[in-house]
Amino acid sequence: MIYKSIADKLRLRLNSSDFNVGSPLPGEKALALEFGVARMTIRKATDLLVAWGLVERRHGSGTYVARKDVHHETTNLTGLVEVLREQGKSVVSKVLTFEVMAAPPAIASQLRIPVDTQIYFSRRIRYVEGKPLMLEDSYMPVRLFRTLSLSHLEGSKFDYIEKECGITISGNYESLAPVLADKQLAMSMNVAEHTPLLRITSLSYSDCGEFLNYSVMFRNAREYQVDYHLRRIHPDTPLTHSPE
Repeated sequence: MIYKSIADKLRLRLNSSDFNVGSPLPGEKALALEFGVARMTIRKATDLLVAWGLVERRHGSGTYVARKDVHHETTNLTGLVEVLREQGKSVVSKVLTFEVMAAPPAIASQLRIPVDTQIYFSRRIRYVEGKPLMLEDSYMPVRLFRTLSLSHLEGSKFDYIEKECGITISGNYESLAPVLADKQLAMSMNVAEHTPLLRITSLSYSDCGEFLNYSVMFRNAREYQVDYHLRRIHPDTPLTHSPE
């Protein structure tokens, strides 16, 4: 569906530094010319953005950014295994669950796929130097990764996606929030109940604008520190667009 592809590309653009909440979208005529499609196709793409809660139409005024679903961007995107390998640390992934399931509405919405589309669901615990660092629930579209196996999940998903599937991971959206470990999480991560954990939701996308992987992770912040290097963009610095 062309309009869905356009909606995905516009979604990436809306989350870039080019737009703020309340910023107007380009008009239908300009977008139709840019994408080489009819205005009706742009209207259907905008309808999707409205349904996702990212934009709102104002009668007689236009369409405006209602919210963003990205909270921060780092200067580089690197998988956990890649980072820790560089530090000379051993990483072991224990896969607890690996199955094919029908995408429920909440997950389908994140991956921008129809409800009940086949997806992989996996749950794994990542151990660093023998200590449980993170529990991860992951959802990936089957149609993009038909050869995904247990051995891939025991290694690096980034390596599998890029080296075996030939798909370039262009970026990642993350949202972070502190939570307290409930009984099940505490048992899985070998920590005391009510231990503070960092809940991270992660959505990766390709250079073609397709959403590749949605993950919900619980990280033991006491055992692992993440540093972010963020550059300040000054008014006279040229802006770069999100990949399309």
